[in-house]
Amino acid sequence: MKTTKGLLAFLLLLVGSGCALAQDAKPAEPRSIAQVLERSVAGVESEFVPAAEAMPEDKYSFAPTSGEFKGVRTFAQQARHVAAVNYLVGAAILEEKPPIELGGENGPDSVKSKAESVKFLKESFAYAHKAVGTINDGNLLKPIKSPFGEGTTTRLGMATLIVGHCFDHYGQMVEYLRMNSIIPPASR
Repeated sequence: MKTTKGLLAFLLLLVGSGCALAQDAKPAEPRSIAQVLERSVAGVESEFVPAAEAMPEDKYSFAPTSGEFKGVRTFAQQARHVAAVNYLVGAAILEEKPPIELGGENGPDSVKSKAESVKFLKESFAYAHKAVGTINDGNLLKPIKSPFGEGTTTRLGMATLIVGHCFDHYGQMVEYLRMNSIIPPASR
């Protein structure tokens, strides 16, 4: 009987504490558009950069050769391409020229080593964060010049392109890693 009363008292105390805590909790502030988009960019960055870092230097020039892989980018070219497009898209969002000479969608020819490629990639994500951080209710859907030929697009379209484009190439890089018996960091 004492055990039942003790257990009942403990449960009442536990429920009462939970109710008191629930009353003190404030509802979460709604996130801004920039915060939502920023979180998406951070999410893809947290998978993409470690994948780029996981490939050994001597495998950075790897590209599959057996099967239907003629003319595909090497692992290094995948990383540099994503970085260059991050810069192009970020510049479009900010309505400015990219802060560095890119040499096109495949990045500058001067970026050759793994260390240079990873540095270029990380800096491109920093620039993408800067650009996405400027998106708000007032400019979200305002037409801006497309960085890919003629026409216009929107900042929202460009911010979502960063995430989709990165994950497209991330999937390819994961295959390259696995073809070299490397488990991608996100799968460990």
